[in-house]
Amino acid sequence: MYIKHNLGMSDDYLPHFYHDWMKEPGRTVLLARREGKLVALQSWLIVDEGATAVIEGLRVCPTERGRGISWAVHRFAHSYIRQLHPTIKKAIATTRLKYMKSLVLARRAILCLVGQEESLDDLISHLKQKIRFLGVTSGLIPLNETQLKKVLLDPKLPSRVQLPGGSIIQNSQPLQLMEGNLEILKRRNLTWLADNEEEPAFLSLYAPPYPIAYNGRSMLLNIDMFGTDCILAQGALVSLLEAARSKEELKGTILFQVHMPWSLVETLQAFCDGHQGFTRCGEVLEQELFDRDTVAL
Repeated sequence: MYIKHNLGMSDDYLPHFYHDWMKEPGRTVLLARREGKLVALQSWLIVDEGATAVIEGLRVCPTERGRGISWAVHRFAHSYIRQLHPTIKKAIATTRLKYMKSLVLARRAILCLVGQEESLDDLISHLKQKIRFLGVTSGLIPLNETQLKKVLLDPKLPSRVQLPGGSIIQNSQPLQLMEGNLEILKRRNLTWLADNEEEPAFLSLYAPPYPIAYNGRSMLLNIDMFGTDCILAQGALVSLLEAARSKEELKGTILFQVHMPWSLVETLQAFCDGHQGFTRCGEVLEQELFDRDTVAL
């Protein structure tokens, strides 16, 4: 509750995932306190079979911002994590830290829509009608665990679906395609779609939605797309929304965020426009993937 009301934002994932983070293998959560009160938090997840630390969840209490706490926490975390995991070669983040020398590996777009549960069926029907008007089908199939492993460990996949930085980015976690990361993805309980199970040119997925504080209480559904085929992207959006609806995971106010290459933005914006029940929530955002060597700070 303290994190939710003092460190978080209305669309913040941290209050929901905090307790899972405390038990997750390979993760370290650092808490900073002043006079007994929690003032900051930082988390790192070790991925890529021990070679990479993913920086996540940096939060600073509003009354402490602008006083150098975020940098102090980051410096301490950097030193501490390297002691715990000496095999780390680099750190990756989807948020740039002040004074952090880093290389931008990739940029992706985030389209956000908001609406109510009772409008979801109508939205799906509306989008299906648009697809039928184009005279095409989604052409996507679900992947089981065996199929997914084969697809993700294909060394040609990053070039075929244009993976940002060569990584699958899920829930702001960039993961290289290697066996050690498959267990991390498995823990996420993801739903995967591809245009074929042998050599797909398009991948999409969603994670189970979770509650956030937006508008009192809402459910946030994150959808990730990899590839550049606009028709497949439209079909993937419909199929993933149907999958989430069939599992009865979406209740009340619903936000869904579509993370995708910038080349798909114009098409998906037009595809989602025109429905009164679900409307765009703000401007299209940009997600950046930063890479830095951990040797020099």
